Amino acid sequence: MSSPKIHSVNRRGFIGTMAAASAAAGAFALFAQGASAGPASASLGAQPRGAAGPPAGQGAINPSQPVRSSGAAGFDVLRQVDAGVLNVGYAEAGPADGPAVILLHGWPYDIHSYVDVAPLLASAGYRVIVPYLRGYGTTRFLSSDSFRNAQQSAVALDIIALMDALDIERAILGGFDWGARTVDVIAALWPERCKALVSVSGYLITSLQANLQPLPPQAEWGWWYQYYFATERGKLGYDANRHDFNKLIWKNSSPKWDFDDATFERTAASFNNPDHVSIVIHNYRWRLSLAEGDPHYDDLEQKLSAAPVISVPTITIASDFDGAAADGAAYAKMFSGKYSHRVLEGIGHNVPQEAPRAFAEAILDVDGY
Repeated sequence: MSSPKIHSVNRRGFIGTMAAASAAAGAFALFAQGASAGPASASLGAQPRGAAGPPAGQGAINPSQPVRSSGAAGFDVLRQVDAGVLNVGYAEAGPADGPAVILLHGWPYDIHSYVDVAPLLASAGYRVIVPYLRGYGTTRFLSSDSFRNAQQSAVALDIIALMDALDIERAILGGFDWGARTVDVIAALWPERCKALVSVSGYLITSLQANLQPLPPQAEWGWWYQYYFATERGKLGYDANRHDFNKLIWKNSSPKWDFDDATFERTAASFNNPDHVSIVIHNYRWRLSLAEGDPHYDDLEQKLSAAPVISVPTITIASDFDGAAADGAAYAKMFSGKYSHRVLEGIGHNVPQEAPRAFAEAILDVDGY
């Protein structure tokens, strides 16, 4: 494989230029539709299925290492690499020869959801890669003619292409929101590329057929923004008000997280990506069968519509955002390998940023499954 084209960008220069859903009903249909949304004093509850132990050859997280909770500081350097149809912006931490961990954000978030997770894992010897998804931050399409497509298989293939570009054959994958859906898809379709998995809110692979079925009113109310995005008014409104719109989502999805303005503004810069609105709107319209996907991915989507079981070692994490579904019972059967489920109380949707040590410990633990 040829050497990847990688460029470094100073983060500070880039920053300078650039209702929480109810999960009380709907079981498989609800968690398949997926999430979109307190300090790290979380209460962990784990129900392991299979033995867990310390990862071979990797150190533990230093309990005395400080964890930032707010402020504008972030990753010092961003890198860029051509991967598939994209030029991907990503942060990297840890030794270049360490076991790879790839961490994926969701909407409306960005790589800074992992700004406190990455150094914890790096200190334990991992090579941590945190990319901007298509439509966020410094990630760009290589061609102006490319379909601005955000269906789940396309986003998953972006990460496979990134792994190829960085000569990463296999990695531990972790994510929440869109990121959880993406790592679930990779683990289901390409298990040979996924050593182990940490997935917030569990099994989020989209079934278009299931998403056509109505949910109870309280659950439907939680997806108000998806229905707003289904309209032209919603597209125009999001384009005009994305900053305030996304700050509202942050507050509603994590009501106990007392983030400051600098923390939000650091992430809000990533919404200025020229393809951001197109990608967000397509993602939610596609999930409601209101927008077409790319026919090239039809075979992959057909496999995903069958709700494939994930066989790699997995830890799922739930939080207050998941409501009555936080016990994970609705999706536990979708993971056939060594598996455990953890519940973080007092934490909202942005789990890795609200509870970075708990998320990092899950990565470390699943590496020992």
